[in-house]
Amino acid sequence: MKKSKQKLKEEIEACRKALLDIMIVTGAYHDGKDIMIIGKPFYFDPNWKDVTKVRLSSLGFKTSFEDNNGQVILELKKVGKTKKQIPWFNIILFFLTLVSTFSVGAVLFENKNILSNPLLIRYGASFAIPLMLILLFHEFGHYFFSKRRKIKTSLPYFIPGPTILGTFGAVIKSRSPFKSRKDLLDVGASGPIWGFIISVFVVIIGFSSSEIVEEVSKEGFILGDSLIFLFLSKLFLNVPEGHQLVLSPTAFAGWAGLFVTMLNLLPIGQLDGGHITYALLGRKQKKVSKYVVLALIPLGYFWLGWLLWAGLGLFVLNLSHPPTLNDSIPLDRKRKVIGWISLAIFVLCFTPIPIK
Repeated sequence: MKKSKQKLKEEIEACRKALLDIMIVTGAYHDGKDIMIIGKPFYFDPNWKDVTKVRLSSLGFKTSFEDNNGQVILELKKVGKTKKQIPWFNIILFFLTLVSTFSVGAVLFENKNILSNPLLIRYGASFAIPLMLILLFHEFGHYFFSKRRKIKTSLPYFIPGPTILGTFGAVIKSRSPFKSRKDLLDVGASGPIWGFIISVFVVIIGFSSSEIVEEVSKEGFILGDSLIFLFLSKLFLNVPEGHQLVLSPTAFAGWAGLFVTMLNLLPIGQLDGGHITYALLGRKQKKVSKYVVLALIPLGYFWLGWLLWAGLGLFVLNLSHPPTLNDSIPLDRKRKVIGWISLAIFVLCFTPIPIK
């Protein structure tokens, strides 16, 4: 059960006072229930960990320790059983997003009048199910790696919306700071990589039910080809000269998954791309972010959506990424490779004119 902000402030302050002669506290965080304290011990007493445990135990906390290159992270959990609450808000948002994506699939792709007969919404399954799978794999990639790296995080929040996809995507909220650039890379890259893999499979499956026609209907819209989409269409389809590929709902869901993956990988602020770029380049990430936002402005001539993203980068998402608790811990070679692969996925999924 979550506590009030005032109660948490009082508990954090009590913990600080209990540690005054043991360590210099440099940061304290909470996730609405548990507390994390970061600091540098004085090491006057060789048994300082035992003393710390006893003092914090008297305040009702069970303490675990983690060394972070000279810093110590104390994770404080309240002793006693806490009743796990059902995440109704997450569940309701997920259900509403299912409804909105199924509705788009039924109305836009199958021309069903769901207002006259709501049961016709079932015809949106070929679009909604693969799209939701892509979003699920993306967000739970973040979620599971956050848990693995002991970063406290929320369950995914799916966001329904009146868009061509029926959704604005999904987000998770980190409730404790990233301890190092290793954590940042693991959590930031896991979502886009899983989303990319599932999107590729969805595109390939969707090609089997797509059509090749002689000319494009004036009632439709034209989607831009990213490098990966163009490669897959060349590999699995044979589109003769003078003909056009008309995507099935499933193939369109895969295209949308690649597009959303690309947007998430923009190296801006705390987008996935911002996490990854900061993990790889540190404070140089801000300079990369500036160049990307500047490049988006002229691209807005071809697709107005780029101007929206430039504005989000400048005024909402922020160009710079906040530092981790210990930026000095270097990335190992494996993580560097994963980071650069993630940025390569951005290039593969990028298209200057997504829709026209």
